[in-house]
Amino acid sequence: MRKPFCDAMVSRATNPKLVFLTGDLGYMALEPLQAALGKRFINAGVAEQNMISVAAALAKEGMEAWAYSIAPFCYARPFEQIRNDIAFHDLPVKLVGNGGGYGYGVMGPTHHAIEDYGVLLTLPAMQVFVPIFDEDIKTVVGRVADTAHPAYLRLGRGELSEQFEAPPYAPWRQLIAGDGMVVIAVGPIAGSFLGALSALPQSNRPNLWALAELPVLWESMPATLQAQLQSQKRVCVVEEHVARGGVGAELALLLVKRGIAPQRFFHLCAQAHIYERYGSQTFLRKQSQLDVAALLSVLKE
Repeated sequence: MRKPFCDAMVSRATNPKLVFLTGDLGYMALEPLQAALGKRFINAGVAEQNMISVAAALAKEGMEAWAYSIAPFCYARPFEQIRNDIAFHDLPVKLVGNGGGYGYGVMGPTHHAIEDYGVLLTLPAMQVFVPIFDEDIKTVVGRVADTAHPAYLRLGRGELSEQFEAPPYAPWRQLIAGDGMVVIAVGPIAGSFLGALSALPQSNRPNLWALAELPVLWESMPATLQAQLQSQKRVCVVEEHVARGGVGAELALLLVKRGIAPQRFFHLCAQAHIYERYGSQTFLRKQSQLDVAALLSVLKE
């Protein structure tokens, strides 16, 4: 999603208050944005804590401050600065983490971001955006820019097959309809299920929803999804994030609070940071049972 992100940011470069900071990243990806912004494109170097504090100061002075890095270097290394300098002052700094989930596969656990939005959503007023498709990026960048609160944009890899067309952006979108269980997939991983799930018979085909904005709030859910959650006996959440702090835990708590009790609640999530072997994002998803085969197995239960 880096190219559509760069394109979307270039289109915003005419805003004189926009400042973009990068932690020494963006080579062969963000050069058009650097050319468009000139001195307002700042390479903060391998000093992410300082980059976050500078971004907070710029936001305090009324600038539209964006801070970009590989995801774990954007939220984990400078967490104290995000907490103290941004969140405690409710400053609208836009954090951009590239390679969410197992996106940086072979680079190993230091480069994986499988606890990112769970950690950040513990902070006051934080909003998280996890776009599903490349086609979402322009709209999402606008929504991130317009928010008056701290925001984290988790960029991944668009996984829309050629035979499908991305629907117009919305925080919640039903991608597949059927008579089966409710499946909620967070972020780009939703696209990886479209082919297999759409081929299932109507009776077993799930209602697949893609979630792109957090935290999970009942009031933000479409009425159709609310009705399905109240009537369906089985619910499954799929997310490239650890169980603790993830959408699965948040949704389960939300349903309990509203007196909604599905008979079965399935949660497919990132199982581990450390594996014996590392490979591509697809390989690590399979290791964590986050692939199509794992979801089909849940549907058969």
